[in-house]
Amino acid sequence: MEEAPLPAIRSLPSWLLGRAAARGRALVAEALAEEGLRMWHHVVLSAVRDLAPVAQADLGRGVGLDPKDVVGILNDLQSAGLVVREPDPRDRRKNAVSLTGEGARLLERCERAARAANDELLAPLTGAERERFVGMLRRISGTGGGDPG
Repeated sequence: MEEAPLPAIRSLPSWLLGRAAARGRALVAEALAEEGLRMWHHVVLSAVRDLAPVAQADLGRGVGLDPKDVVGILNDLQSAGLVVREPDPRDRRKNAVSLTGEGARLLERCERAARAANDELLAPLTGAERERFVGMLRRISGTGGGDPG
C-alpha cells in the first residue's frame, strides 16, 4: 500500500524548513508589532543604519524591494520620525536616507525583540545544536558559513 501523501510531504526537508520559517516569521512579526513596527520596516531601518547615508535606489536594491515599496516604507518611517531624507552629498539629485536618534533607539529595541523571538524559536535546541543548525542553514541557503560542529 502507498504511503499517505501528507506524511510523505511532511517528511520533506523543504516542507519542514517552510514550517519553521513561517513560525519564525510569526514570532518576529509579533515581537516587532509590540514595538509598533512591521517586518519590512525593520529590514529597511536596519539597512539604513548599516549603509547610511544611503540613496533610496541603493537601499531598495540592497534589501531586494521594488522602488515603489521602498518609497512607501520610507514615507512611513519618516512620518514616524525614524529616518530623514536629505540631498545625497555625492549626488544632490538623489535623496540620501539616515536614521534619526529615535530611529536608532527603536531599531535597538526591535533587534532585542527579534533576538528574543529567535531564541524562542530555537528553544528546543542546546547552544551547540543552535550553532550547528545555523551553520547548516547558512550552507543550504547559500549565504556562506560552515558547519561548526
